[in-house]
Amino acid sequence: MAPSAISPTITPAKGVKTAELTASAISHKLKKQNGLQPLDASKLIFTRTTTPMTVPEIGDSVANSASQCTDHMITAVWRNTSGWEAPELRPYGNLSLAPTASVLHYATECFEGMKMYRGYDGKLRLFRPDANCKRMLVSATRIALPAFDPEELEKLIFALLAVDGKKWLPKKGTFLYLRPTMIGSGAGLGVATPREATLFVVATFMPSLEQKGGMKVLASQNGVRAWPGGFGYAKVGANYGPSLMATGEARARGYDQVLWLLNGKVTEAGASNFFIVWKSKEGKTELVTAPLGHKIILDGVTRRSILQLARERLSSSQGELDAVEVIERDFTMDDIADAVKEHRVIEAFAAGTAYFVAPISAINYNDEDLDMPMAAGESGKYTALIKSWLVNIMYGHEDHEWGVVVDEQ
Repeated sequence: MAPSAISPTITPAKGVKTAELTASAISHKLKKQNGLQPLDASKLIFTRTTTPMTVPEIGDSVANSASQCTDHMITAVWRNTSGWEAPELRPYGNLSLAPTASVLHYATECFEGMKMYRGYDGKLRLFRPDANCKRMLVSATRIALPAFDPEELEKLIFALLAVDGKKWLPKKGTFLYLRPTMIGSGAGLGVATPREATLFVVATFMPSLEQKGGMKVLASQNGVRAWPGGFGYAKVGANYGPSLMATGEARARGYDQVLWLLNGKVTEAGASNFFIVWKSKEGKTELVTAPLGHKIILDGVTRRSILQLARERLSSSQGELDAVEVIERDFTMDDIADAVKEHRVIEAFAAGTAYFVAPISAINYNDEDLDMPMAAGESGKYTALIKSWLVNIMYGHEDHEWGVVVDEQ
């Protein structure tokens, strides 16, 4: 690679933390937008489809393929010479990319995972969309894609749902998956900051990933998903592709996901955050999950919501359930194995947008299956309670600021 094709690097000052670098990069990106056109949802161009598609039934094989999208999509193009062009709501269709597009060679791609919910009251809702849009800004900045105002992205998402929601999600108690994405779309090889980027948002069917009997996970022994100082905290495609081989091997052995370890410490379960409820050696009931400080796990919106609800609602006992202390700290697979032997584990689960709140029934560690109790039959009791709280907000059983109603056309 010619030296001219390589962007200069900046060596961080001694003692500067990754979090500080990330915040600095976002600030720098936003300042750099001065003089360039910002992303502006008020300039949205509406180009409606003239060939509307047929909506498949829930459970249809086409719907379960996770490839059937709605009639429309949002697109917006950014150029380093002019900034963001007017976004467009346009008929769903393929993108045109040059073979030398940055995303195809240098993994300049980030995305979000969200769902829209048809409430039991008939209203269409999003769950904490502001958190997803803010996180996408962090992810974009981490891989040198352009900055944007998260509120403008949120408005564009609402515009898509206002047009397609009524037709494509009519049945109460159902959801569609949303995928906001940004890619380096400019042509030209060279390890450099993309000169052009394309933002797009699509909505698609996705099958329920809930599994009867709980998930069985295989603790990783020969690989890691992320590392300190890397990009495990960002929702970028480069975090996912390299994990697929290990996931395939786990499934070939009869397990559903990989429980990723780093030097023995528990990080994530597949692409989801991992939680365990146990009794401490001192007899306290604790809900424990890995911390964000090392920048190796994703700041999941479901994770954040579970922690907040648990701190608010489980600080005192709930019926037969004891109060819990919510703890974000490092813990190891050996800690879990010891707790299993000492009969201190109460339950475990994974949480994320795709799998939602998924009970874990077993963890394979050192070729031994460690059984996780499931006191409610198909789930642990804390898991079931936390899941019910989230479902009530998402589908409108509980009036909550996290359940944001979409005004439909």
